Amino acid sequence: MKVFKEIQKFTQSWIIILIGSVSVFSFYSIITEYNKIKDTATKEDLFGMIFPVIILILIVVLFLFMKLETRIDETGVYYQFFPFHLKLKKVGWDELKDIEVRKYSPIMEYGGWGIRGISKKSRRGMALNVSGNMGIQLVLKDGGKLLLGTRMPEKAKETVNNYLYKLTK
Repeated sequence: MKVFKEIQKFTQSWIIILIGSVSVFSFYSIITEYNKIKDTATKEDLFGMIFPVIILILIVVLFLFMKLETRIDETGVYYQFFPFHLKLKKVGWDELKDIEVRKYSPIMEYGGWGIRGISKKSRRGMALNVSGNMGIQLVLKDGGKLLLGTRMPEKAKETVNNYLYKLTK
């Protein structure tokens, strides 16, 4: 029994630098503004300063906890983009028309990384990706498409090829 398992997180340097820079700049701006008005600040003023800090902290925490988990085994393809999916979602081999590991253009085809696309049944389908330009393309019998980004295309391809016989066209 061959199993492919991968967990990806948003750990790219440019994302960490961007989030860190925005956080430091925002906290600095808020502290500077607070120091100017601290003696005359009303509750509304304080709320107006604290609310953006809370939102910023939530965004940072979201990026720290986001992860894409992919699993391929004899029963099908499983995926989870935590925290948006609280458990693994399954696409059984009997639901697939085709599956392949392919190179794609995240910007041109899907508009970037993350959860992309409105629905599996939209023109290009949905993409769940974290980085890179390699993905596991699922074509569903109902006409839907789902692309799962991968950083281990060779291992994914090897596992997919092992189960291609399970596709019933």
